[in-house]
Amino acid sequence: MRRIAISVAATAMSVTLVGCGALNATGSSDDASPTKGDDITVGLLLPEKGNTRYEQFDYPIFKTKVESLTNKKGKVEYANAEADAGKQADQMQQMIDDKVDVIVLDAVDAHAIADGVQKAKDAGIPVIAYDRLAEGPIDAYISFDNELVGEVQGRSLLEALGGEASITDKIVMMNGSSTDPNAKQFKAGALSELKGKVTIAKSYDTKDWKAENAQANMAEAIDAIGAGDIEAVYSANDGMAGGIVKALKAAGVTELPPITGQDAELAAVQRILVGEQYMSVYKSYPDEAENAAEMAVAKVQGKDIQFDSLTRERVDSPTAKDIPAQLVPVVALTKDNIEDTVVADGIYEVSDICTAEFAAACEAVKLK
Repeated sequence: MRRIAISVAATAMSVTLVGCGALNATGSSDDASPTKGDDITVGLLLPEKGNTRYEQFDYPIFKTKVESLTNKKGKVEYANAEADAGKQADQMQQMIDDKVDVIVLDAVDAHAIADGVQKAKDAGIPVIAYDRLAEGPIDAYISFDNELVGEVQGRSLLEALGGEASITDKIVMMNGSSTDPNAKQFKAGALSELKGKVTIAKSYDTKDWKAENAQANMAEAIDAIGAGDIEAVYSANDGMAGGIVKALKAAGVTELPPITGQDAELAAVQRILVGEQYMSVYKSYPDEAENAAEMAVAKVQGKDIQFDSLTRERVDSPTAKDIPAQLVPVVALTKDNIEDTVVADGIYEVSDICTAEFAAACEAVKLK
């Protein structure tokens, strides 16, 4: 069993390991008495469109899995908040009014949505937190091991600096949005690797995870530190890494420092190939989305054994304890394992990555 405590402040965050849960465990639900059949409606609330994963992967994969689990009788009511917490609250209320059977929620603002979660609970609608742990009476949670994501990013940055990494090396940290509890975990994980080994010269919590905000923050860091004195940049995700690259190039930097990322966006994979970004963290969206769909359908249909087998871990939020959870593993993506990750999982075709501009770089790593 693995317990994760997520608090409002990153400094109060704690992770305690108590054994290990089996992420890929399976269990029969034949003995359960389903409360509903296949004719169900699953509400899916995703947070934004700035990160391409939600529209391109999460929603279609989730929808397809719900249909396959319900003999194509189940449907998904979908809404994207476009990074607007107020809009998401309205969307959630609409789903409650529509009397969907279960809501899968990826919160824009984990704290602000708590009232909506309570309203769903009062209406008898279970809520499964997806990717980000919303506050309120959540029934279950599925995400990636977020502190591990930060640890992987931090270790990768040190590896990129090689044996020459020292406390005198100045690092810029471009963290995610302060309203996203995941961002606090990524940051904590990265700091657990970087503290005492390099100097964090500047650190930013980037509003709404937006690339343009990261670009502006990076421009400020360059002015304060000096472009030539920045040894590496911790970027919590790929979208912000793109903004960081733009800021560095605008400052006249031709040999870019190592830059991290997360989400394995196509543009980031291509930047990794040509050396503009050192790495990304690949998270298997098919695994997360499909398992979330299984959790939602099992919860509605009363298949307790199946549901329990998908939620072998427990997490705490600021408002709830012992939330059943599943944490999906992650992997560092570099130019050396593109074929074994995003290509092998069908996220991208080689032809998507190796366009004419990147043909030579693909050839260099034998990606074809």
